[in-house]
Amino acid sequence: MKPALFEHVNVTVSDPKKTAAMLVDLFGWHVRWEGPAKYDGYTVHVGTDDEYIALYALPKQDRPDQESYYRTGAVNHFGILVDDLDAAEQRILKAGLKTHSHQTYDPGSRFYFHDDDGIEWEVVSYV
Repeated sequence: MKPALFEHVNVTVSDPKKTAAMLVDLFGWHVRWEGPAKYDGYTVHVGTDDEYIALYALPKQDRPDQESYYRTGAVNHFGILVDDLDAAEQRILKAGLKTHSHQTYDPGSRFYFHDDDGIEWEVVSYV
């Protein structure tokens, strides 16, 4: 049996179309599908032809009080692999987002940023 491949993750955001547009702009991805979803929600699938993130929103939703790192089962961050870390950071800064926690250790370099929903994104390069 071949090893399983990671295909997608589904995360709740405040505005799936807005978050998808950000990811398309920052990482060169495309919207694969969008439409009505569970519990009268709405979902946008954004990524590549092989992997994607499903961005989901309910018509009304709460924001948890605690940071994700304190909630069991929460997503702490998404790791995005790029071939040019400096160019990726410039696109992120140009979009008005702040980067932080720049680090280099084997096997590569990375930095982080938070989107408008407070979701943390790690941008990493092994070049």
